[in-house]
Amino acid sequence: MMNAMKEFFNVINLDEVFEYIHKFPPVGVEKITLPQTVGRILAEDIISDIDLPDFRRSTMDGFAVQGVSTFGASEGNPAYLSVKGAVVMGESPDYSIGPGEAVKISTGGMLPQGADSVIMIEHTGKIDETTIEAYRSVAPGQNVIEVGEDYTKGTTVLTAGTKIRPQETGLLAAFGKTSANVYKQPVIGIISTGDEIVTIDEIPGPGQIRDINTYTLSGLVQQTGARSVSFGIVHDYFKALSDKCNQALSQCDMVLVSGGSSVGVRDLTIDVLTSLKDTNIFFHGISISPGKPTILAKVQRKAFWGLPGHVVSAMIVYSRIVKPFVEHISGLAQQFDRDLRTQAILSRNLPSAQGRVDYIRVRLLHKKGTLWAEPILGKSGLINTMVQADGLIEIGMNTEGLEKGTEVEVLPL
Repeated sequence: MMNAMKEFFNVINLDEVFEYIHKFPPVGVEKITLPQTVGRILAEDIISDIDLPDFRRSTMDGFAVQGVSTFGASEGNPAYLSVKGAVVMGESPDYSIGPGEAVKISTGGMLPQGADSVIMIEHTGKIDETTIEAYRSVAPGQNVIEVGEDYTKGTTVLTAGTKIRPQETGLLAAFGKTSANVYKQPVIGIISTGDEIVTIDEIPGPGQIRDINTYTLSGLVQQTGARSVSFGIVHDYFKALSDKCNQALSQCDMVLVSGGSSVGVRDLTIDVLTSLKDTNIFFHGISISPGKPTILAKVQRKAFWGLPGHVVSAMIVYSRIVKPFVEHISGLAQQFDRDLRTQAILSRNLPSAQGRVDYIRVRLLHKKGTLWAEPILGKSGLINTMVQADGLIEIGMNTEGLEKGTEVEVLPL
């Protein structure tokens, strides 16, 4: 058995891992109501069917005027304007204005014919019921939103693969969309393996630990916008793990098995994978630390991951490697990955082995106006290092460490 497993342990580099991402198709599409759309992935292009706005409107409270009527106006030499009336909000003015005339208008009001600008009310003074003086000049177009200035009719305003935020929901509302076609949320099955794992409501005996990975991985999956389903703990028995994997595959779009991916006598993940119907094992091992003994297979058209058992390793592998695969089957277009990174200064020297990518946990500290990345060093079984960490820094496989004072990119956790 040992030799059979070792033949699979062929390490590939990080770039090669992501070449497999398009081996897995996105999940299906469903229609949901507009209030449900925040956090979901749009599955259709949205084309504007009107100009937005479709009328010229004011951005200020004041008076709609012809800009030329105010040219040269100042506090010492105001322009005198005849007030013709007021714009009623939500209605179209049925009159026009000419030179030397003004109409009172509120923010969002529709400009009457002839008006090309709005002078702020703060820059005017009332002389009587029909006359004001203007203390500032305004240029044509000033304090006005033009027809189609937001979006013009016939343009693509949102593309499929966009993750919908409140502002995108607002845009859909602006075009009268009461519903939207979105990708379904992938269902990700999570299985914890190992004779040493017990449920979190048990008191661990000698050599035992509580099941942490089910909960950390479930949280990470939910943060990604997918749904997680726990299939519990499976001890190191071939049939038990095989049955649980088949159950997860029948119910889920992707399966994560934590534990059982390293090379050891009792590790069964590879053996179970080879026994499953319609399986293609892509790799067993990535040149990263932590997380080297990671497995990816395609089983019945679905991604099947073997993750390390150590909690830090499993979380880092998910965050940096598995997450993009989940986003892909969620329908998220690559250009909409808003994984914002922070620039910081490294607070100490960091050694690194060549030939692998190292992920170092760091906390971010502000000191005298400078943002520092302070490494948190610890073994991959220590969850306290992840609790303290704000992010990760990546040391490339051809880099012999980083020196104190180096500017680094911090990847958010």
